[in-house]
Amino acid sequence: MLDRDVLENFRGKRVLVTGGTGMVGRQIVDLVIAGGGQVRVVSLDDVRPHPEAEYVRGDLTDLGFCSRVTEGMDFVFHVAGIKGSVAVTTRKPASFLVPLLMMNTNVLEASRQNGVARLVYTSSIGAYPSREVFHEADAWDGPPMDEFPGWAKRMGELQIRAYRAQYDLRSFAVVRLTNVYGPGDNFDPANAMVIPALMARIASGEDPLVVWGDGSAVREFAYSGDVAAGIVLALLRGTDGDPVNLGTGCGTTIRELVETLATVVPFNYEFDASKPSGFARRVMNIDAARAQLGYAPATSLYHGLRATWEWYLAHRGEHEQKANYFRESA
Repeated sequence: MLDRDVLENFRGKRVLVTGGTGMVGRQIVDLVIAGGGQVRVVSLDDVRPHPEAEYVRGDLTDLGFCSRVTEGMDFVFHVAGIKGSVAVTTRKPASFLVPLLMMNTNVLEASRQNGVARLVYTSSIGAYPSREVFHEADAWDGPPMDEFPGWAKRMGELQIRAYRAQYDLRSFAVVRLTNVYGPGDNFDPANAMVIPALMARIASGEDPLVVWGDGSAVREFAYSGDVAAGIVLALLRGTDGDPVNLGTGCGTTIRELVETLATVVPFNYEFDASKPSGFARRVMNIDAARAQLGYAPATSLYHGLRATWEWYLAHRGEHEQKANYFRESA
């Protein structure tokens, strides 16, 4: 949790949170309201995570709509996006690329035209070329490892760089997020990421739960509350338009993840070493975030998984109320 003096910066401010019904967005909404801010949430989801927030349902791929919802805002958190498994993004790349490009372009341009004082744009680890450890300066050294969403995220970063070059606009911050999990995640078994997918399979009674690979692959899993705090710090302290990584800086093997989850909710599992494990290691370097923003992620994997599992048990059907870009009709 952020200190009260940090949150006081929101007192009396009008704050827009795009994607404020999502996993990270709803945590940002809570922090801003705790600091006395007036929050407007924009989303396509039929979810109301905070009773004190104004909720506007609308499509951010519409520039006119973006102009209306950003008018009069002091701050904008642009955390709306599209999240899906590798399998579904491989099958439906246009469903990722096109709306991401449109919503990012429109929100950023509408915010600039309406004179928003501060904005933070959330990019992604998927914008990086393949690496074992990700440093901010390396992002443009090759094509993004997540081809279609990665290019869309890079274009948002480039748009902010263009604003700085042409207008000397330096109050739009950029953060690149690692793999994030937590309450409010997407638990739709058809397109969920690793942790919510595992939880959904456990809840469905799969026994034993079969995990692909030998469990040796190293990944980074950041709790949504920690990441939300980092995004708030990025907006308030700024990044001068340059990207800053937000993650944990620590790697966790898939075996460690599964074993820790089994201490939260006991289940039987086995690893299938005949299946691919993926890249051996992928971890973010977060030195810049620590130094520039005072970012200090503190939630242990166990406590984060426990909070996420408890939330999931109480909200198992919420994913059905959320916009899904990957339905077969899309």
